[in-house]
Amino acid sequence: MKRLILFSAVMLITLLSFSQADPGKTLPVRLEELSSPQFSVAVEKSGGVCVIPLGVIEKHGTHLPLGTDMFEARESVTQAAEKEYAVVFPPYFAGQIFEARHQPGTIAYSNDLLWQMLDETCRELARNGLKKIILFNGHGGNTSFLQYFCQSQLSAERDYIVVLFQGTADPEFDREIESLKKAAVDGHAGEEETSMMFYIRPDLVNRQAIGSESGASQARLSQMKNGYTGIWWYARYPNHYAGDPAQPDKRLGELLVSKDAAQLIELIKYLKSNNEIERLQNEFYDRAETPLKKQ
Repeated sequence: MKRLILFSAVMLITLLSFSQADPGKTLPVRLEELSSPQFSVAVEKSGGVCVIPLGVIEKHGTHLPLGTDMFEARESVTQAAEKEYAVVFPPYFAGQIFEARHQPGTIAYSNDLLWQMLDETCRELARNGLKKIILFNGHGGNTSFLQYFCQSQLSAERDYIVVLFQGTADPEFDREIESLKKAAVDGHAGEEETSMMFYIRPDLVNRQAIGSESGASQARLSQMKNGYTGIWWYARYPNHYAGDPAQPDKRLGELLVSKDAAQLIELIKYLKSNNEIERLQNEFYDRAETPLKKQ
């Protein structure tokens, strides 16, 4: 009994000390950096909001690291969480990337594993009190998968919500961003991504290798109209690089990262102060159980 009382007292003192401190400076935002006692405080201070920055392991031209999407997504999310406290999930690299299986270093997991990993991650976060989960996508190949994943949250009752962050135009950032861009064509591993990595981790950008392979579209299915096929990306960009050679601009990279962070802050604030998604979701579950019952 004495041990239990002593342990409880220590826990209380620990929690009070962290709860009274500035969460943005004292309490880590990155989940893997939190101790177990800190985690309990983090759940409370975050309002149950956790952000999962999703990337993938794939070729990014010849000049960027395989984990580029992970670096970029996590930087924006971390910046946002440090200003509006939320818990940031560890680097998440289980993404959809079948279209790059022909390139060295690509890690392409099966459909079932991709789904199960994300589903169980969300369930485990919710079990630990983080019931408002934001998916922050850093990889274009994840887009359709993540939208369907969110839609499928309605297939069965859950005690948590999942929201996919979607950035929009922002005049405050966009004018300067456009003024700094030089490349006429900018896509995968292009000027924007290269500039973001040059801002985040310049040591991982091989500037001499930029443009060593063609980033121009091969247009090998240009005659096909009104159809979609999974091989479309390979048909256009077999080198897994889309863009004109352009040297990175650190300021451009900073603006792109900061723009996403600023918009993510607004979403975090909304979820921390508003439970309308949960209310509507629960209302939907109730009605879905008895669709013929007069509402």
